[in-house]
Amino acid sequence: MSWWSAILPLLYLVSIIAMFKVLTDNRQPVKTMAWLMVLGFLPGLGIILYFFFGRNIRKQRMISERSMNQLTKRSMIEFAEQKELRLPESHKALFRLFYNQNMAFPFKDNRVEILTSGHDFFLTLLRDIGAARHHIHVDSYIFEDDPLGRLVADALKDKARQGVEVRVIYDDVGCWRVDSDFFESMREAGIDVHAFMPVKFPAFTSKMNYRNHRKITVIDGQTGYVGGMNIALRYVKGTGDQPWRDTHLRVTGGAVYGIQRAFLIDWYFVDRTLLSGQQYYPPLEEGLSNNCIAQMVTSSPVSPQPEIMQGYLRILMAARRYVFLESPYFLPTETILLAMRTAATSGVDVRLMLPLRSDARFVAWASRSYIREVVESGVKVLFYQGGFNHSKLLVADDCLSSCGSTNIDFRSFENNFESNIFFYDEGMALRMKSLFLKDEKQCVGYETWQNGFQGRWRVCDRLRPMLTRLWESVARVFAPLL
Repeated sequence: MSWWSAILPLLYLVSIIAMFKVLTDNRQPVKTMAWLMVLGFLPGLGIILYFFFGRNIRKQRMISERSMNQLTKRSMIEFAEQKELRLPESHKALFRLFYNQNMAFPFKDNRVEILTSGHDFFLTLLRDIGAARHHIHVDSYIFEDDPLGRLVADALKDKARQGVEVRVIYDDVGCWRVDSDFFESMREAGIDVHAFMPVKFPAFTSKMNYRNHRKITVIDGQTGYVGGMNIALRYVKGTGDQPWRDTHLRVTGGAVYGIQRAFLIDWYFVDRTLLSGQQYYPPLEEGLSNNCIAQMVTSSPVSPQPEIMQGYLRILMAARRYVFLESPYFLPTETILLAMRTAATSGVDVRLMLPLRSDARFVAWASRSYIREVVESGVKVLFYQGGFNHSKLLVADDCLSSCGSTNIDFRSFENNFESNIFFYDEGMALRMKSLFLKDEKQCVGYETWQNGFQGRWRVCDRLRPMLTRLWESVARVFAPLL
């Protein structure tokens, strides 16, 4: 008892110091309140959680402006040399937003293949890896040591032995369950492999909350991949009895320069090596000429502003007819929540597609109060029942679309290193819209989900609504920390 009496004041002292730090960070009020509650009511556990997940690193500089300019120089030259680049007047504000915040350049002359299954994605990726002649760059949140991961790793090893430059970045936390021997075997085959922001106890535990969630690949500077699929067998087989539905894009043309730049900046971060030579930005394919304009946009917790969240906000507020979104998780920031509700209330057709069955139960509970809130504002919420829908896409007004790694949640918008590609092209928007409408055919609406699928868990018709809402509200308090 005397031991506990001695340690408790110390815990509260440390907790008060942490609370002071949370307050002075000037975060969103809802996030600040969540951390203050955790630290105040659970001082011991709260301190541990804050040390691992709560420290704000947005003001830190992880790459110098000089290095950024060097890494971007070649992209600038190519941007200046683009002929007959016509930027739509209706989207110039969004162009400027991404350029000013992210140095993201718009590139024309793009060809895009939409891949909606792991089977198609990995067959296409392996084909392109086999055809590589100069370099292969892979940046993946998860690179699993399973039959598919080993197949991709063997293909990369084979190219490295042929003299192709192969560089791989994997997220240290995303690959925690992967034995280090798996990556060491790549290194022995000549592949340059780095973990992104490795967590080494106790020195770097504060970085555990800030993960590289990007999924990008560049081959010979001419073919790029960006989307939602990691390198793991479950993207082909699914999980349990659920098939996996996702969206990944294979891009050729000018936008590959932007995808390459995103990888090279990450590479500088993990390896401190500047790669900006012309061989990484080769001439475009002859004959590829169109006005399909694309911007590759990244966001991170160390950039001055949450760029991709700002882009979503701008799109929602500028929409005139519709905005369709797909996301596996829905824990929106107050900014995005307000934008969705405002757009829907203004008469814009806002549709949000979520998986019927989530792979994260607590996250699903935390999202329900947000779902109810947007439904009350007129947002049409759809629940995909054709498997686990891990797709992250947006399409608006038949002229603008986006796909990448960004979920509609606090973690993606504020804590993760993310990447999305934005297209300013009617043809691309119509293809993405068609994909959304095809998925919609396998969905049930909010009322059906509320009355039918929740009903099977009903314990007491009178008591359940109150208990359910109480639990959802408790879960929502912790949503900014998830």
